[in-house]
Amino acid sequence: MARLPVIVVAVVLGGEWRAPAGEIRLDRCEDRVDVTVDGEPFTSYLFAGHRKPILFPILGPAGTGLTRQWPMVRGVAGEPHDHPHHESLWFAHGSVNGLDFWGSHPEATKPESRNGPRVEQTTLSVTGPGQPAAIDAENRWMKPGGEVVCTDVRRLEFAGDAQARTIDFTITIRADHGPVTFGDTKEGTMALRVHPALQPKDAHGSAGATGRITDSEGRTDADVWGQAARWVDYSGTVEGRVQGVAVFDHPTNLRHPARWHARGYGLVAANPFGLHEFTGASPGAGDHTVAAGESLTLRYRFVFHLGDAAAAALGDRWTAWAARTVKPR
Repeated sequence: MARLPVIVVAVVLGGEWRAPAGEIRLDRCEDRVDVTVDGEPFTSYLFAGHRKPILFPILGPAGTGLTRQWPMVRGVAGEPHDHPHHESLWFAHGSVNGLDFWGSHPEATKPESRNGPRVEQTTLSVTGPGQPAAIDAENRWMKPGGEVVCTDVRRLEFAGDAQARTIDFTITIRADHGPVTFGDTKEGTMALRVHPALQPKDAHGSAGATGRITDSEGRTDADVWGQAARWVDYSGTVEGRVQGVAVFDHPTNLRHPARWHARGYGLVAANPFGLHEFTGASPGAGDHTVAAGESLTLRYRFVFHLGDAAAAALGDRWTAWAARTVKPR
């Protein structure tokens, strides 16, 4: 497969410019962008072959994968085969103008099928030297017949050192084809499916769970689901080392702190829309409409770290990240 030139860029850590702790390389291919830290694989941004862009695989600083491999890779011992739409790391929602961009669609069993709602890339660029290591992309959210519902512009910034690797994910939904309503459902939104070892319990046929879910308010495991928190973390022992994955919600986001669709079987998703199921509010209370010609921007950080939530000092990391000045897109 043809490769375009590699780009080497500087790193931003803790919200401030510093000497690079890790050399971030972005290698653009025909269907993806490969990301490495000091020559070691970090992740790939897959913008073709799936019903929405995803990041897979994702390797932490210990060099081990920290998200579930199925359904992208089959036959991995101990991995459950539930929820085939849980593809490593992605952004989607179960009700966008009434369309389900989140769930699997039995009528569309192949990624290239045109039968289900899908998110397709229109443009992609990689930032040059002197800037954070970043991918900028635009996408169309499309009905089964190809009609465009809305578009998004997203920016993914990557950084890493010996203790943690981060992905900053900023997405702006643009209501450029009429108003866009994100409906009140728990099925969404900024999501990740963790390695089975990070689950607090085995479920759906998984094996080897060692993990604990922790949120910014001190809640753990099942008590995290549906609650409001600045961040949520899954930590456990993967291939003999304690490590974990945290998701941060930015204070400028809609309805911050986010409610969390955080399950013991390994799904963690920040969802500002699912108020009815999360809180018992009246149906539709969480609906949010982006008026025609307007936009909605959401910002998240993923931290793939060594140690558990306390050892990774996630509270301090969230505070430093949230204090960054973010220019409107």
